[in-house]
This record gives sequence, structure tokens and C-alpha cells, in this order.
Amino acid sequence: MARLGRLAEGTPVALELLQLGSSWRLTAPVDLTSHWQGAGLATQAASGRVFTVIEPLQPGRQRLRVRLREDGYPGWLDPMLVLGHARACLPPQPRLLDASQITAALPAVLAFAERARQQPNHYLWGGTLGPDFDCSGLIQAAFAQAGIWVPRDAYQQERFCQPVAVAPGCYSLLRPGDLIFFGRPQRCTHVGLYLGDGRYLHSSGREHGRNGIGIDGLDPQLLDPVSVHYRRELRGAGRVIRCHDGSTLP
Repeated sequence: MARLGRLAEGTPVALELLQLGSSWRLTAPVDLTSHWQGAGLATQAASGRVFTVIEPLQPGRQRLRVRLREDGYPGWLDPMLVLGHARACLPPQPRLLDASQITAALPAVLAFAERARQQPNHYLWGGTLGPDFDCSGLIQAAFAQAGIWVPRDAYQQERFCQPVAVAPGCYSLLRPGDLIFFGRPQRCTHVGLYLGDGRYLHSSGREHGRNGIGIDGLDPQLLDPVSVHYRRELRGAGRVIRCHDGSTLP
């Protein structure tokens, strides 16, 4: 049995063992928040994912700071949620597919997204487990189930991808499985999965979207309010040609 400092691999989690630098594999899903207090959901981690403690419990706080190893994403975790649901482990080695392997996996990515759309769902900020997703959580989950890790947030996904030229009504360079990015000039705030023929699938919110997963389009003749809104905020597109190695992204 491997030794992890003073821990043996597979050791069940305990509060006193959640020390700086220790890594743990989840055996049940868990929510991570965006702050050490309050209810703001940052992301969700599925069973099987690994987190590393980057800031242990501090006096007056009930959460510790952790980083998910597969995508380098930080968040705050209530340790009571993982008692009985995590075991000590070595940090995982990333599975780095090349561009041709990623292309071969794109049908599985698209199939996952379509299955998610067909289930009853609502938009959930921070949602990555389903059936309720946010925009980038849906993208990450679709790629992850095909063995491809991409960053967690839309602006990170935009930076991570190989750029592909796109404009309303001009999408001939896009391929199914590419990502479409939306937002303001200062920052990407939304992402969709390109399906072909100018259509993209995305999880959008209540104010300008469908409060869940739907399909919209880049063609100017589409006058439904969701398509119109996101065409106005179109920033660009990108192609996933590599896998995230688990490093921290800006």
C-alpha cells in the first residue's frame, strides 16, 4: 500500500487529516462554494474526482480551501460533507489526449449534451453534475465524460481553445464540437457547443435565455429573443485541441 506522507493510500477521511497538501478522492458528489461563508455555489465535483487542500480550516471558519486536481479549479469545501465520502490518494496523472484523439471523441461529447437537453432541467449557476447546469459546467461535463478535461469557466475555456473565426451568418470554418463564446468586449461570460448549420446548444439563464438547455442559432434571420441577444454578444469561437493538465489557470 502506498504511503502519502504519514497517510496510507485509501485512508478514510477524517477532520484532523485534512491538512495542507493532502489529496483526497471523492466517493460521492460534493458542492464547492465561492467563499468561506455564504451559499454561493462555485462548482460541483462528481464522485471519483480528487481535491487537494490548499488552505486548512482556520479559526472561525467552517470551510477549507481546496483545489480540484483535474482542472485546477479552487473553491471552499465544508469538510463535514466529505466525512465518509473521500479517501486519501496520490495526485492523479492527467490523461492528455492529442488533437486527433479529441476529434474522435467529439461524437460522444455532442451525444452527452443532447441527452442533457432532453432531460427536465433548469439553469443552475455553478452546476456541473446535472440535470441542472450552468453554461460552462455543461461544456466541461460533456467533454469530461468523453475523457477530455477543459477548464471550468467560460472565460477560461475561451483562452484554452484554438481560435476559430466566426460572425453572425458566417460560420463555415466551424465544426460540430467547437465552442462558441459570448459576452462583452471586456470578458467572456457565456459559452455554447456548436452543432453545425449555425446552431449551438447551451444552458442559459432566465433573464436572456431559456432557464435551461436549448438550441439557438447564429443566422441573422432568426428573430427569437434568445438568438438575437446572444448574436449581439458573440465574441468568437474556439476548438478544443488539447486536454487540461490540472495546472492553475488565470
